[in-house]
Amino acid sequence: VHRLVTYIFVYEDLISLTCGAIIIWYFAGSFEKNVGTVKYCFLTITFAIVSAFLYLLLETVVSRVSEVEDAKGFMPVAFATLGVSTTRSRMKRMLVLGVRVPVVLVPWFMLCIAWFIPHSSLLSNLCGLLAGEAYGLGYCFCLDFPESVASKLDWVFPFSLLKRIPGLKYIPGSLAERIAFESSRINPAPGAYPTQSYYCSSPPALPAFQMQHPKAQSQGF
Repeated sequence: VHRLVTYIFVYEDLISLTCGAIIIWYFAGSFEKNVGTVKYCFLTITFAIVSAFLYLLLETVVSRVSEVEDAKGFMPVAFATLGVSTTRSRMKRMLVLGVRVPVVLVPWFMLCIAWFIPHSSLLSNLCGLLAGEAYGLGYCFCLDFPESVASKLDWVFPFSLLKRIPGLKYIPGSLAERIAFESSRINPAPGAYPTQSYYCSSPPALPAFQMQHPKAQSQGF
């Protein structure tokens, strides 16, 4: 049963591990910024389990037609987060490899590209994408929980420990706190950055004979 979750940490070689790290950094990182660390961890486990169940159901059918690669790596969960982001996005088109394509087609376009990644399972990636789009369209509303619960979980172990780890960026569960967190990064508080003091020199003093009154100069003094 534990393999329903632990398969996302299994990689065959260094190339697949590198591709998985890039996918986690690009897709999962942006998704965590939108939902918070608490909900991201919860949805990661949920998407892993749902994708694994879908894979087990479809494997018996697809294996009769062609060979099926074993499910491994974080890529199915990444496709699930991509499916959620595209279904809930307000954008109509997105720039992918220099080409503007409809947002709803971006996950399927990326699914075709991921087919060429070594040791990548097309079926498991498809199951992750289907799970993410089902959640994004509201068919899995039972998986949602209010932000008040996420805010309380921010102070519960192990999330309270994650907030204390240096170098780890923890995203709060409340939307207001996330907005304040992002605005503090864009608009830092006064004194957060060193400032350079500029010296404005005073105008040079005029010689004494040039400071005489013009009338006195006209009289020859």
